[in-house]
Formats: sequence, C-alpha cells, structure tokens
Amino acid sequence: MPAGVNRPNILFVMTDQQSADAMSCTGNPWLRTPAMDQLAARGVRFERAYCAHPLCSPQRSSLFTGLMPHQTGVVDNAVPFRMADDCMGLGTHLREAGYRCAYAGRGPQPVAQGFESLCGPQDQLATQEAVRFLGAGGMAPFCLAVSYNNPHNICEWARRQPLPEGAVEPAPPEQWPTLPANFAPAPFEAEAIRWHQAARIHPHPERRWSPDEWRRYLHAYYRMVEKVDGELGRVLEALDAGPYADNTVVIFTSDHGNGNAAHGWHQKEVFFEEVMRVPLLAWHPGMSRGGRIDERHLVSIGLDLFPTCAQLAGLPVPEHLPGLGLKPLLDDEGTGRVADWRRYIVGQTTLSMQGVPDKARHRMARMIRTDRYKYALYPMGRYREQLFDMHSDPGEMVNLAVSDRYADVLAEHRRLLAEWCRQSEDVFQVFEDGEAQVDTPVATG
Repeated sequence: MPAGVNRPNILFVMTDQQSADAMSCTGNPWLRTPAMDQLAARGVRFERAYCAHPLCSPQRSSLFTGLMPHQTGVVDNAVPFRMADDCMGLGTHLREAGYRCAYAGRGPQPVAQGFESLCGPQDQLATQEAVRFLGAGGMAPFCLAVSYNNPHNICEWARRQPLPEGAVEPAPPEQWPTLPANFAPAPFEAEAIRWHQAARIHPHPERRWSPDEWRRYLHAYYRMVEKVDGELGRVLEALDAGPYADNTVVIFTSDHGNGNAAHGWHQKEVFFEEVMRVPLLAWHPGMSRGGRIDERHLVSIGLDLFPTCAQLAGLPVPEHLPGLGLKPLLDDEGTGRVADWRRYIVGQTTLSMQGVPDKARHRMARMIRTDRYKYALYPMGRYREQLFDMHSDPGEMVNLAVSDRYADVLAEHRRLLAEWCRQSEDVFQVFEDGEAQVDTPVATG
C-alpha cells in the first residue's frame, strides 16, 4: 500500500462461469478481453486459483463466508443461502470496521452477507450502479462488489433459450474455435460423471451435439466473455476517473469455470480443470511492478477472499476461517514462494444420479489438488478414483489411479483427503485403502 494509507477501498468484480483461460492475456486466440488484460498487466494474475465448489450458490456461500460449502450448508443450488451460526459475512466484518459495503448484480442475498443491495442481477444495470457509486465522493473506505451474469448465459444458449444479457451475433464456421485437444472423454473416466449428465438431460443437451455444434458453442461462449469484459472496462474507467483511483484495491475473479468442450462437457459441477480453475487478477495502486504471474501458490477462491479483504483493510482474520490471505503475494516483496503456504486445496461437489437414494452421502464427491497431482473421488461406479499428473497431463487424459506404478502417490492423496475431512468435520468418507463408500449399482432406466 502507498505510505500512510491504511484503509484502502476494495473493488471486487466477479463474473459467472468463466474458466481461467477465457482471457486473451492467457494466450487464448479466440477472444479479446482488453479490460481483463489491462488489470493483469497492472497487477498479479494467479494461475492456480480454484473454486471450492463448481456450482453458483455453494461457491458464493463459500466465498462470502470463508467456509467450505459443507460448513455453510449450501451444497447445491436448491439449498437456500444461510449464514453459519458461528461466523459473519464478509460485508458484516468490513462494515463493523467502518466500511461501507455495497453489492451490485447477481448474488445470494447480499444483505445477509452484510452488503447493501444496489441492484439485482442484470449486467448493464450492475455496471450503471457501480459507475454511479464510484463517481460519488465522501464514502471511503468502501467495499463494492460487482457480480455479473455472463458468461453464464451459455447455459441458456445451450438450451436454445433467450439470452438474458442479449443475443450473440452469429459467425461463419471458419471463425469458430477449434476443438480442444482433450475434447474426447478420457479412458477410465469416472462413471459417475456420465450418470450425472444423463440424470440432468435439460441442462445437458450436448450429448447429441456434432463437432460443429461444439465449435459454435465455443464461439458463443467467448462472445459472452467479451460482453462482460466490456462491462468490467466501464467500471475500471469509472474508477480511474473518479476520486478513489489512488487508494482502491481491485480483485477480479469468477465463481467457477465452464466445461468448454473439454471431455465433451459444457456445464460445471464436476472436477475437470476447465470447470474448477478460475481467473484471479488483483491490483493495488501501491504496486511498483505489475504484470506478474503467480504460478506457484494454490489459491482457493472460496476460502481465501475473506482473509484477503480483511488483511487489506488492516483487520484481524477471524480465527475460525481456514483460508489464507493473499496480501503477502500482492506486495512487492511477495514475488517468491511463501514458506508456510498450503500444501493442497480441496474441492467438493454434489451430483445428481438416477436410481440413487437422495441422501447427500450417496451423491458427494471430493477433489484434492497438490502441487503436481489432482486426485478426485466420486461417490460410486467404476473408476471412482481419478489421479492426474497436472505437470505432464494438464488435459487430464491419463488416469493414473488404474496403474500400480502410482500406488504410493494414490495412497498419499487418499490420506491427505481423509485428513482434511477429519479436520474440517466433513462427513464424506475416505478410507485410506481407497474403499470409500460402496460401489452401488445405479439404475439408468
């Protein structure tokens, strides 16, 4: 932070369903995102930021409480948002320290999180309210959250429904993106993934798509990212032109990613890298060297935003929160590895499967990501265990869990996940011999 400045403003902007690589600053040639690129050039881009849960309501409940979804009780979109009994929302924590906390756009009950609501979920209106807020004087310090719908409109596009944030202009096939190298489902894929897909026919029409339909889908998705980048650009312009430019931290992320045709998947809810890894850009005006890319530190968007905002505001981080604040990684001296940084992060999800009793323990899945490997354990079916070497196989095409050569690595990740479940009072069962829950046959009729 600049000398003498102890209480910076915080501008937090979040899109919905944007994968980490859906920005042109990552080298993606199929879209142009000048506002996101500008923010990345000013600040730090975190390359290993993951959501806690690949679904809107659970992830947002995690983000604004600093707890995992199983601790907030919001484990899918059907569960109403509620605050945990032993904690407060991010907005409440900042407001009690003298911050004005306001929220524009899409979100689960901003008032419950301690924010005043400026407007509901409409992207242009959210920008309009954010611009108005940033143009007013005398409000510092503040925390302004701006939450956008797009590129979530890809869900409506896939179902051939009207797009809430406006139509996408068609383009000739020669302008459609090529399919990703990991387009085909991988050998030894977890059977539960396709059970979930079959159980949710309405949001998963992609099972009938041709390769050209997949390419047209990718074209539409990237146009939606460009739309929301335009909204972000207007907010950043208003910040730069207003009275708060010299003392406002900007944090940009997304609640979770999108399938993007990898493994023939278009939605979220599972642990594919395109779904779990999200953009995370952060900047404050005291930075002397921008454009940094952090490829070392594993970040949890669900757990780490609350502690980060508390640190930036000069407040204590509530003791019950398990996350890590990112302020040391934003400061100029934070360019190397922080010695006591976490060894792994965990993701969780809840699946829908035909013929399975509607009990949470029959539908839960968990993921653990260490420096080199990703381990996922799905609730039942063949190949429930997935293990990938993320250094040599970033597309997750070779499931090492079926190979005896990786038995020690597999056992270590089982142990880490079991340890985490015990520590976080997660009822998900992991036995260190790998026999977690029974391989229950699932009816598909």
